[in-house]
Amino acid sequence: MPTVSANGIQMHYQESGSGEPLICIMGITAPGGVWEAHSEEWSKHFRCIMPDNRGVGLSDKPEGPYSSAMMADDYAALMDELGIKQARIVGCSMGSIIAQQLMLRHPEKVSSAILMCTWARCDNYAKGIFQHMETCKARFTPGEFMHYIQTLIFAKPFWDSPDCYASLAEGQEGADLDPTQQPLHGLQAQSAACTSHDSLSELPNIKSPCLITGGIDDIFTPLWMANEVANAIPNSDSYFYDNSGHGFHFENLQAFNEKTTAWLLEN
Repeated sequence: MPTVSANGIQMHYQESGSGEPLICIMGITAPGGVWEAHSEEWSKHFRCIMPDNRGVGLSDKPEGPYSSAMMADDYAALMDELGIKQARIVGCSMGSIIAQQLMLRHPEKVSSAILMCTWARCDNYAKGIFQHMETCKARFTPGEFMHYIQTLIFAKPFWDSPDCYASLAEGQEGADLDPTQQPLHGLQAQSAACTSHDSLSELPNIKSPCLITGGIDDIFTPLWMANEVANAIPNSDSYFYDNSGHGFHFENLQAFNEKTTAWLLEN
């Protein structure tokens, strides 16, 4: 996996495919490799670049707190290092607030963006969820922590499917064996970026075409949060999946891959 110096940190990334660049920004706790199930499709059309955010994976993990603006500057610097003047962006959860800031702080760098399970600001409920996540990380084994995250991001139909339920258990086992565990301070620093993000008054300044998408039954970042973003960004598109949670893109894998590929090719 290659690395570049970006905004004062060493930032690792992987890539697949060729063509115009598509930068994929993952959410809290997750390294860039989690994009694989989607990049398999996107890379048929685009050069998919999937970095590890600061605080996770093989990228540097300095002490926090981080901010969404700081992390957007990481990506602007990454693009400069890779000689990319402009790219399409896909951001999931925390990755979506980084994408928002990238469009606000470096608008010339973003041709279009997909914002998945996104928000413009956190209410007390959302702040409580992130605080509890930090508490669980400090006390649970990696597998137990993964189990907690799974309860946040997947809706009931996913849990009720025997095959999907088995995959959840595999994920918990894999977490216990992962040699690149995110340290507690990395999670805490990313959590601070999530809870301090407040872009609502600035979102009307975004000019890039945007697709806001998520799950109707998301209990982690509820639907009102994504709707607030969709209503604030001029001329944005939106689509939300029934019976789906924060992990809607896995719960509707084929449909999500097909819809986002078509949208990216048009935008």
